[in-house]
Amino acid sequence: MSGLTQRIITAVFFVAIMVAGIFTSPLTLVLLFGVVTAICLWEFLTIVFVEFPKNNLRRLAGVEIGLLPYIFYALYHLDILHWEQVLLPFTIFVCCLFLVFIYELFALSKTPYQNIGKIMSALVYIGLPFTLLLYIALFDDGFHPNIIFGMLWLTWTNDTCAYFTGSWFGKNKLFPQISPKKTWEGSIGGVIGTMIMGFVLSQFFTELTATTWIAIAATVAIFGSIGDLIESMLKRSYGIKDSGTLLPGHGGFLDRFDAFIFLIPFVLLVILLF
Repeated sequence: MSGLTQRIITAVFFVAIMVAGIFTSPLTLVLLFGVVTAICLWEFLTIVFVEFPKNNLRRLAGVEIGLLPYIFYALYHLDILHWEQVLLPFTIFVCCLFLVFIYELFALSKTPYQNIGKIMSALVYIGLPFTLLLYIALFDDGFHPNIIFGMLWLTWTNDTCAYFTGSWFGKNKLFPQISPKKTWEGSIGGVIGTMIMGFVLSQFFTELTATTWIAIAATVAIFGSIGDLIESMLKRSYGIKDSGTLLPGHGGFLDRFDAFIFLIPFVLLVILLF
């Protein structure tokens, strides 16, 4: 099987699973992105804890801590956990954070605070953005799969337009020390194509106004591209090509969701402002 064929087959299955998970029900959306969050956390922690290949305790702790805000927020919006009960899970979350400090104390690590920082980075970089994604999907006690799918579709549109524009017209490197193939021409093409797609989406997904969709599209194009560079910076720092191997021909989950993760807080900000 050729590399291109493998990429196409993986992409078709990937998109089908994402669409089914997003549109079927709030529960399937929560479960889908819960799995995505857990895998992205694991891949990130595997990269940053490369010096401890046989010790998975830090990775497992990082996945647990990164998932806790997501789980608590999901339980709240699925009416399993009520507002007056939030103090207990919040206290559990804080205790889990402090257990990381205790573990490093007794592990006698040479770099305890660097290890703690890596776990906290996983929480901030991956766990919290996906928790905010749940807010976008479930705000006002509703279910808004169109917005989530629109964000993903705009992310894919930006990647596609930037790739082809850069391939055809790219001459000026954007960040050669981080991602040698990215160009300013490709980035500009991505912004233009994504904003056009934002207007197209506004004609079908009417929960938000056309102005809001176009603003979201611009936000996706700008911060999605930055998110891609951020993950490239991570991989270059550790001398690796892909974050994982779970998606044949595409690398790992973090490779596929790097742009999406980074743009979530900024898209939420746009929605709240508009």
